[in-house]
Amino acid sequence: MPFVTYTDMTLASVQPGIPVSTAPTVRDVGLLLLRLCICVIMTTHGTQKLFGWFGGPGLTATGRFFEGVGYPSGRVMGLVAGLCETLGGLGLGLGLLTPLAGAAVLGTMLNALSVHWTGGLFASNQGFEYELMLAGTAAALILTGPGSLAADRLLPVLGDDRRGGVRVAALLLAVAAAGLVLLIRD
Repeated sequence: MPFVTYTDMTLASVQPGIPVSTAPTVRDVGLLLLRLCICVIMTTHGTQKLFGWFGGPGLTATGRFFEGVGYPSGRVMGLVAGLCETLGGLGLGLGLLTPLAGAAVLGTMLNALSVHWTGGLFASNQGFEYELMLAGTAAALILTGPGSLAADRLLPVLGDDRRGGVRVAALLLAVAAAGLVLLIRD
């Protein structure tokens, strides 16, 4: 009998001689939980920037903040960040276009890391620990994929990206886009 790890086990029962079904694995459920958590965080943060929901500043105040930390056209940059957070968060939650959704979140969080970098690691000193966790989560979801409990499984290109070419390209896109945006920051 071949060696089977717990991550290979499905939530359905496995019996000798019966092929393993396509039922979700424990790993798939874990990825879903991770995706839903980052979805809630990123979507609410994005809508705070865009619409002032959940006690957020709204787009005008967000634009002033972006200008204050050195970005040109603060309102436009706030709009881009808000859209990346909102749509990226929703995409990750649904597991829809996961590499692109993760790239949107990762690129935005790399820029947020640069804003908070001088505060050191801890958030209590305006540091970057929160942004680092969100960036790492987005990068991990880009590279692992969303699991089987995701809309991506219905898409031909993303549903069978075994070698990870699309995922690696999305990660590189996020890093390149974040780098370009940081180049125009004062």
